[in-house]
Amino acid sequence: MYGVVTRNEDEIDWPEFDRGFYEVKDVTGRAAEPLSNAVNMISCFGDNAAANESPELVPVDADGNLATRDRTYFDWAYICPTNEKYRAGLLEIVEDAAAANGDVRLDDVGFPRDEYCHCDRCTRLFGEWADEHERDPEDDEAWFEWRTEVITDFVADAADRIPGRLYLTLYPDPYPGHLHRRAGLDVEALSDYVDEFVVPLYDLDYGTTYWLETIARGFVSLLDPYDVDFSIELYAVDVDVDNLVHAIEVADEYATDVLFGYDASNAAATLRRMTADGKEGKTFRPEDATR
Repeated sequence: MYGVVTRNEDEIDWPEFDRGFYEVKDVTGRAAEPLSNAVNMISCFGDNAAANESPELVPVDADGNLATRDRTYFDWAYICPTNEKYRAGLLEIVEDAAAANGDVRLDDVGFPRDEYCHCDRCTRLFGEWADEHERDPEDDEAWFEWRTEVITDFVADAADRIPGRLYLTLYPDPYPGHLHRRAGLDVEALSDYVDEFVVPLYDLDYGTTYWLETIARGFVSLLDPYDVDFSIELYAVDVDVDNLVHAIEVADEYATDVLFGYDASNAAATLRRMTADGKEGKTFRPEDATR
């Protein structure tokens, strides 16, 4: 199946797509009303607007550095996943989205990177968790385990509010242990609540696709033990149609669904090209004309 990820309501029902994902909250903090004819998509802990307005919400590392766009490799600002007030607000958005359409996608779920968060609240909560579980608070592995429980608990709370299919975006890193350490994402634990993991594999060109095949195959291996689907999201903005066709062919080999991000026109044109190419060279017997 092919789907589109968009901020434009009118693109959801385009006939080229089997499914539409509509951003009701994105990383800028922009909000929109959820749609009844789309899988409503929520950026959870990525939120530039909230971070700008309330810096106390932003995770900090051990040196006090904020997880904002000023930091290397951060394309947007993050919100600390242990902030109960912010989490409660997210769950209200999830409820509203699920009331419009039972299927919901959670995006930007997790801690920013390995070194976050060391705010006073996280330090206190981890210390309490370590005491309760009789773990050494100086043990890094205990800290990473606590973070995964924070994230899994949030997804479980969201799943309780989603009557339909729950989609969850994963960072494009299937190397064993990386999702756990980087973001607090425990795929095994999350698979109890998630119906389909979505992995964005974005490129501006797709002139080569060996890397796409390698990462996709890695995720197939990672997710194989669990009863959960896996989809690939491709970037469609200004990508050459022939290159995008080749990327789709690679993604189709591994993914349950292939989604296209943020250029419905180009994605639709590419799918039409694929359909036309598939019909080329087809021959008909004379008797077919009378059937």
